[in-house]
Amino acid sequence: MRFIVGIDEVGRGPIAGPVTIGVCVVPNDFDFSSFKGIRDSKKLSEKKRNEWSGKIHELKNAGLLSFAIASISAAEIDAKGISYCLRQAIQTGLTELGVKPTEVEIRLDGALKAPKEFLNQKTIIRGDEKEPIISAASIIAKVHRDNFMANFRQIYPLYGFEKHKGYGTRLHFKAIKTYGLTPIHRKTFLKNIAF
Repeated sequence: MRFIVGIDEVGRGPIAGPVTIGVCVVPNDFDFSSFKGIRDSKKLSEKKRNEWSGKIHELKNAGLLSFAIASISAAEIDAKGISYCLRQAIQTGLTELGVKPTEVEIRLDGALKAPKEFLNQKTIIRGDEKEPIISAASIIAKVHRDNFMANFRQIYPLYGFEKHKGYGTRLHFKAIKTYGLTPIHRKTFLKNIAF
């Protein structure tokens, strides 16, 4: 194998905004000491996540790794379902990086799967904690999605997207009850909730 690929998702559970996949690829002789101390994005403070994201971008600029980020919208999640959208985002990220199935070993977090032509793939429970390459994918995806969601404060200033990033917090549900749904809400995630 010439390359190792890590894949993770963020935004599977929110009631608004996209689901986002991070795909990180390194050569098989990559010096993983560069990732010493890296952790699952959910276990890091926002400040630490941003620091790691900066470091990952520096490694990319130095030609030591590559990554892709793919997001699928709330409307597409409503139309096709979350599982389909996760598969689609993984396919998009891998296609963007141009990786060949015969040249890579793919490590995925949780229940994620790469397209079946990638024979050398391994799904790892809590992989974002155990595998630095998956942690890196998790961080770039989360920083990207969080920034994307925070920008919605300019369009929907009354909803607090910069705070909850689309997750179902008390503040978020209160805003929906007061102001209704926006086009970026996942209506299929809200159909059993009375407001």
